[in-house]
Amino acid sequence: MATVEVKNLEGQTVKQLELADQVFAVKPNQSLLWEATKAYLAGRRRGTHSTKSRDEVSGGGKKPWRQKGTGRARAGSIRSSLWRHGSIAHGPKPRDYSIRLPKKVLAGALRSALAAKYQENKLTVVDQWSLEEPKTKAFAVALGKLGVPPKVLIVNDRADRNLELSSRNFAGCDLMRHHQLHAYDVLSHDRLLISEPALIRLQESLR
Repeated sequence: MATVEVKNLEGQTVKQLELADQVFAVKPNQSLLWEATKAYLAGRRRGTHSTKSRDEVSGGGKKPWRQKGTGRARAGSIRSSLWRHGSIAHGPKPRDYSIRLPKKVLAGALRSALAAKYQENKLTVVDQWSLEEPKTKAFAVALGKLGVPPKVLIVNDRADRNLELSSRNFAGCDLMRHHQLHAYDVLSHDRLLISEPALIRLQESLR
C-alpha cells in the first residue's frame, strides 16, 4: 500500500499515512486529464465576442451606382462583406463554450492528477495548519521548513482565515477547499501541499 510522510509546520515528520491504492497507485490516464483540462478551460471562456452581420450594419440601403453602363463591378450596397466598413461574413456570435463531462470522468481525471503528483514526489502533507495570526512572513517560514516553493497549490479541509490572509500575497500560490479541487488545479501547479484531514476526505470520495 502507498504511504506518505505527514509533516508539521516545522518540517518534522510526525507519522506515516497510508494512502488508497485506488487513488494514488493508479497509472495516470492522459486521455482523462486532457478531457478535464479542455472542459475546464472551455468553461472559463466568456463567449461574448460578436460581429455585425449584413442586416446589423447601419447604412448601405441605397445601391451605390446603377447596374450597367459604368464599367465598374456590380454592387448592391456599400455595406457588403467585401467592402471596407462592411459587414462580417460568418463572424463569431455570443455563445456558450462550456462542456459538461460525466462525474465519473471528472473523478477519474482528479484521481489521475493526484496519482501523478504522488508518483513524481511533488505531494507534501501537513498534519494541520496552525497559524496563530495572519502573517505572510510566518507562512513563508513554514513553506521553507517544508521544502515547498511559494508557487504551490494548498488544499485544506476547512476555511482558515489566517491561512487565507497569509498566503494571498504570494504570486502563484492558490488556496482552496478539498471539495472544490479540479484536475486542472492540480496540473497547473508544480507542487501540491495538502492537509491530512483534506487528504483523507478527498481519497474517501474518490475510492
